[in-house]
Parts: sequence; C-alpha cells; structure tokens
Amino acid sequence: MTAVLEMAEVTVVRAGAKLLDAVSWSVSESDRWIVLGPNGAGKTTLLQVAAAQVHPTSGVAGILGEVLGTTNVFELRPRIGLTSAALADRLPAGERVADVVLTASYAVLGRWRERYEGYDEQRAGTLLDQLGVTALAERRFGTLSEGERKRVQIARALMTDPELLLLDEPAAGLDLGGREDLVRRLGSLARNPQSPAIVLVTHHVEEIPDGFTHVLMLRAGAVVAAGPIPATLTAANLSTTFGLALAMRRDGDRWTAHASNG
Repeated sequence: MTAVLEMAEVTVVRAGAKLLDAVSWSVSESDRWIVLGPNGAGKTTLLQVAAAQVHPTSGVAGILGEVLGTTNVFELRPRIGLTSAALADRLPAGERVADVVLTASYAVLGRWRERYEGYDEQRAGTLLDQLGVTALAERRFGTLSEGERKRVQIARALMTDPELLLLDEPAAGLDLGGREDLVRRLGSLARNPQSPAIVLVTHHVEEIPDGFTHVLMLRAGAVVAAGPIPATLTAANLSTTFGLALAMRRDGDRWTAHASNG
C-alpha cells in the first residue's frame, strides 16, 4: 500500500534539546494512526514534521511522495489538513463560522477579497453538516464553545480534500459531553473509506475513537512501540510510555487506563 508519510531515523534538535530521537515510521493511505504519549514526548514536534512545518535535523521525512528539504513546502502544505491549538489561536474571532471553513480554499486566515465558486460554498456547507455545526454557520468564531470550535477546525482542515489529515489533541479542553461527541464524529470519519490517512495526537487512551487502526507510542522523543492497536496498545507498552505502572481495560472499541494497584 502507498505510504503517504515515511520517516527514517528522523531526529529534531532545538536549542540543544533533542525533541525527536531517530524516529522511523510509515503511514499508508488507508491508515488511521493514534500518536500517544505524555507531555513533552515529542508528539507535537512529530506532527509539525508531518505537516511540513519543521525540517528534521537529521534523517529523512517523506510526505505525499515528496522529501522535506528537496521540495517546495508551500506547494506541499495545501495537500495536508491540520488542526492544532496554535492554528486555532490565529483564526479571527470575528470571522463567520462558514468563512472560517471556506477560507481554507485559499489557505488564508480571515476572508478578504478572494472569490469563491459555488462548489466551494457547497463543500463548506457539507463539511459543517458532517461535523454537526451547520446551525453555527452565521455565528462568529469567537462566540463558540471549545467543543464547537474544535469541530469547525476539523471542517476547515478537510476543506481542501487533503491527502493527509493531522489532528493535534482535538479533544483537549473539552468537557465529557463535548469529548464524547467529538470522539464519535472522529470515529465516523475514520470508518469512511473516502477519508484521507489520519494521524491523531493525544495523551489519553479514552480519546481514541473507534475506527482507528494503529498506534505510535512516544517517550522522550523516541518510539516505545508502533503497530496495529490490538497488538500494540498493551498495559506494558502504556506503562513504559508514561513511566508509571498502568492497568488498562477495553470496553468494545473504547479504552480506559488507570494506575495499577498491583
């Protein structure tokens, strides 16, 4: 199967600190990956490399058939859908929700003098409906709840029909109801064979949606384990990843974890 993301011994060093340590990883076009690890494990840095926003200090990163350092990243980035807290902070609070999604067509933040076709507006409307936020289309982005903002950001990330979708802690800051609604919608997205390859970063196993196929576990910038979820997401690997003895339970297609009493 075609690899949309291929990393070989990728290391990232910033200000003398090793943020990623010889990470090798491959994502195929039908894969749905979870990247799991504690704060400071290198998850966001890994996603920044995958989004063509950070170049490796050493090693090779191949994205959608291109190699970082040998390609024009400004042509590559529009092929990648990304949600992150840093990007969310840059979205204009006064922007109409419909325009937050629509402006992704031009990779701009805030509508200005761009001209959009009818099919652009139709696609934006379809994505808002898919994420359950059609009723918010005329609202201002800054008036939304955190859960509503997260769903609008995902709709925006899908606007350009990306070949790779990267979600950096999409459930962070949500209450229980908001988290469960988002996890359910992400599960539907993951199970859709028309969806692009997906990589979702989290540090909670409870946030792993149904339909995700693989997990990459990071600690201190290095890979602890990687592979299909049923074989890789074990209590032993989770304990090593978080540096704490953990017990884990599976209930259907969802997971929970807590400190082991043994």
